[in-house]
Amino acid sequence: MNPENSETYINHPTWGLLFRICMVDENQELFTTLYAQRLFFLVISDAKGVKFQPIGRTEARMLLENRLRNLRRAGQTQEYDQLQSIFQRTFQ
Repeated sequence: MNPENSETYINHPTWGLLFRICMVDENQELFTTLYAQRLFFLVISDAKGVKFQPIGRTEARMLLENRLRNLRRAGQTQEYDQLQSIFQRTFQ
């Protein structure tokens, strides 16, 4: 997985280029469609490859809020500030 401050893109077979919002858990990352940022995907990487799990806007927002809480608790202020900016652009 990549650090929080790098921009990462992945190609979805149907929806095209997706933009990485954040890491959610080990081997799980939250992505959104690059331009509209209306469709969200939980991308799961394992030994079998990459799996795209479509999720709703509300679930994506909750995952991102949880990640922000974890970063704040861990004192990772730089990553928190960057992700907070992405959160505001995406959900407000």
